[in-house]
Amino acid sequence: MRPRSLLGPINTFNLSELSNNYNYKLNKNLVSMARSSLEEISDSGAFVRSASTFRNFISSDQNSQFPAESGRYHLYISYACPWACRCLSYLYIKGLNKAISFSAVKPIWERTKDTDEYMGWVFPGSKIELPGAEPDPLNGAKSIRELYEIASANYTGKYTVPVLWDKKLKTIVNNESSEIIRMFNTAFNNVADSPTLDLYPANLRAQIDETNDWTYDSINNGVYRCGFAKKQEAYNEAARQLYEALDKCENILSKQRYICGNTLTEADIRLFVTLIRFDEVYAVHFKCNKKLLREFPNLFNYTKDIFQIPGISSTVNMEHMKLHYYGSHPSINPFGIVPVGPNIDYSAPHDRERFSA
Repeated sequence: MRPRSLLGPINTFNLSELSNNYNYKLNKNLVSMARSSLEEISDSGAFVRSASTFRNFISSDQNSQFPAESGRYHLYISYACPWACRCLSYLYIKGLNKAISFSAVKPIWERTKDTDEYMGWVFPGSKIELPGAEPDPLNGAKSIRELYEIASANYTGKYTVPVLWDKKLKTIVNNESSEIIRMFNTAFNNVADSPTLDLYPANLRAQIDETNDWTYDSINNGVYRCGFAKKQEAYNEAARQLYEALDKCENILSKQRYICGNTLTEADIRLFVTLIRFDEVYAVHFKCNKKLLREFPNLFNYTKDIFQIPGISSTVNMEHMKLHYYGSHPSINPFGIVPVGPNIDYSAPHDRERFSA
């Protein structure tokens, strides 16, 4: 593994849900036009993530620019990326995996072009190169970067996953996971195997939105704020907020099966994708080691409960997760050593049925 200084900018996940513009007015201290999340650091040493850029919506209205049609759209993901796996989870639990195709990139970032040193998500050269990853089936692209350049010749932002692609118009519809899952929840109900499953029901929307706000800030993005911090004070504050939020979750889950009551919702899928990576990756790689997930009895059993929902385990590829994090951040793990454990069995029994009506 080459030193960080020779690698150039490093691409990372699309986590921001703050605005519709790719700019840095959100924090005047950010380095102008950073090309990776590792570079989105304020003068205080804190990690501040930028916003997504492609924000179009698929609609059940067949006269819209992007109508919900079976077979028209494709989801590009990385099994390593929690935000991409939010979207993949919806394909399975809504029964959309027949109507919307998907494919996964390789887990470890590589150079995306011979003409520069930019590191990012790339496709394998063949289906047998790495189990779980496959070549781009639609455009023959070598990288996610190429897809962005096909969609917009003047694009200057980050090259992130997930990417929801329109096969007909050959462009990116949306790359913001929080919006993609809302589309998957309702727009495709006419072709979904589980059209009555509503993970954002009207009577719980205010509670879901409020829960999403604090779990995103302190947990989903909080682990990255710990891992990417470049000053002790910034890390300390991120860790404090992370563990206060985890304690809050533990308390809530001591009284009910899911985070917003006894009904599975969007908030559970969003929280799960971080929890499933916690002990295997974040505790070590991002220094989130004050307390492990399996030391929180309710959170740990809750994570097993979500994992065992039909289809969800198919979104969890721990090999890809560990290869990516430990192999793609040389400024954090310069030799790319991948820890051997802990190899947790999330299919083991849990106690969450005690809250069933």
